[in-house]
Amino acid sequence: MNLGAHMSIAGGMNRALEHGRSIGCDAVQLFVKNTTQWRTRTLGVDEIARFRREKETFAPNCILAHSSYLVNLASPDRRILARSLEGFLDEMRRASLLGIPYMVIHPGSHRGAGAAKGIRRLASSLDEIISAMDGAAPEILLETTAGQGDTLGDTFEGLERIIEKTRTNGSLGICFDTCHVFAAGYDLRTRRTYEETLRTFDRSLGLARLKAFHLNDSVKGLGSRVDRHTHIGLGTLGLKAFSFLVNDERFSDLPMVLETPKGQDDSNDIRNLAVLRGLRRAAKRRGSSG
Repeated sequence: MNLGAHMSIAGGMNRALEHGRSIGCDAVQLFVKNTTQWRTRTLGVDEIARFRREKETFAPNCILAHSSYLVNLASPDRRILARSLEGFLDEMRRASLLGIPYMVIHPGSHRGAGAAKGIRRLASSLDEIISAMDGAAPEILLETTAGQGDTLGDTFEGLERIIEKTRTNGSLGICFDTCHVFAAGYDLRTRRTYEETLRTFDRSLGLARLKAFHLNDSVKGLGSRVDRHTHIGLGTLGLKAFSFLVNDERFSDLPMVLETPKGQDDSNDIRNLAVLRGLRRAAKRRGSSG
């Protein structure tokens, strides 16, 4: 499986890939700019070249960009929406220059305007961005959400409605976050519920749209609608859910990246990757013995 983690871009874009590789990542997610402000420095030609060279050491489609949390393409506030469109378009262009195949984005919040209006605004924003990229765009992956507050995208049917409202729906995929899906009410903890959740996803969106995973255990329980990540096997999801997923050969070519809490060093990521790989080895041993 293409297991990895979200890595910092401190020191240069290519450092995220180098650092990820040094701790055993086969996939890496990163931001393409400083996420605490709308404006940021321009990428240099040498920095782009270094990143592209380092990217070649990974399997195709195993590098993900993640949009800034400032971006809200469903905002009813015209000023915020305009800044979000400008900011996200800049991120898409940066990802394109770097040769990153996917851009993960939270569907956003309707901020009290109602889900229907939020979905229409988001769909229109996505069409505007894809049109502006004129075919040179990374594929946008809408991330499943936990459903806190006024956020969109907490149900598979809701994500389906977003995609159906766009003119360019062929350019949209899904990033499946295990913590978010569980917190939104989809169970993954038994073989039966795991398969039922994926059947529900397939009926609404089609498994072909599933392009990446965020692997996060959940602090809160099923249907809590609270987005709080914790380490693999130490939350309310538990190890079985992750064993089902990392041993599901339908997803063997897809990137699966951790967004679990970081520490002062790499030990948390190294531990979580080891746990996931151990689940895969254990399943193989069971298979070979029986």
